[in-house]
Amino acid sequence: MDVENCIFCRIVSGAVKAAVVYEDDCTVAFDDINPRAPVHVVIIPKRHIDMVSDLKEKDAGMFGGLAIAANRIARIKGIADSGYRLITNCGKDAGQEVLHIHMHLLGGRKFAWPPG
Repeated sequence: MDVENCIFCRIVSGAVKAAVVYEDDCTVAFDDINPRAPVHVVIIPKRHIDMVSDLKEKDAGMFGGLAIAANRIARIKGIADSGYRLITNCGKDAGQEVLHIHMHLLGGRKFAWPPG
């Protein structure tokens, strides 16, 4: 993937504006432009990696950092106690539309199981 054309890398750099709800040294999170729940936040690492299948052992902390950010965002959005869903898609058949690892945090309503 050409990171110069990656929409998420462009959000990280500030070249593309997003409704940022959380940011730390390694992570940026913003409201999804096509929400599937009352709360739908996309959480991305600032460092570009295409997909989960590209992760290496050295990336464990980065990926764990996304989950820690999700916990913080759930508190910010007021859904930590009621519950929320974290989704990470890997590849086209799983529904990954942007080749930059990311998590979706969804909440604010009940979800069915199994998903999809």
